[in-house]
Amino acid sequence: MDERTTGEEERTTQADLGRAGTAVKEGVVRSLKGLNEIEAAIVDLVRNTVADTLKLTADVTGMSINLSSEVIKGAIRATEEVGTGLTQSAKGVTKGVIMGVSDVGGDIATVANRVVKGVVKGAAEVGADISLVARRAIDGAIEAGKEVGANSEEID
Repeated sequence: MDERTTGEEERTTQADLGRAGTAVKEGVVRSLKGLNEIEAAIVDLVRNTVADTLKLTADVTGMSINLSSEVIKGAIRATEEVGTGLTQSAKGVTKGVIMGVSDVGGDIATVANRVVKGVVKGAAEVGADISLVARRAIDGAIEAGKEVGANSEEID
């Protein structure tokens, strides 16, 4: 009887471990999908805000540089307020700014350069991981360039 009870307990324990592993996997997948949705929402918000604002000015290039700076500052303040997320939002903000400028025919090469530099500078000011933030911002610039049909030399 003891051997049978021990065998049943082992099967029950293995089943519980299997369920725990499945639950963790499913939770991680949901979280990652949620992060992708958040990033897409950031891109859309920034893109639309930038494009709508630039439609009101004749000096798209000059205004886009100033606007990019303000958008970056706003994103950094938001992440400070929430307490996390600059590394995540760097890509979305960068991508959104470039795509918004592209939507109104602005100089995406200049803006891409300035946005990446601005995000890195902002990360340094708040003590974030500069290398990770820089990588995410560069990824955002590359993705934006691909989506708006720019070649890689334009965004360098």
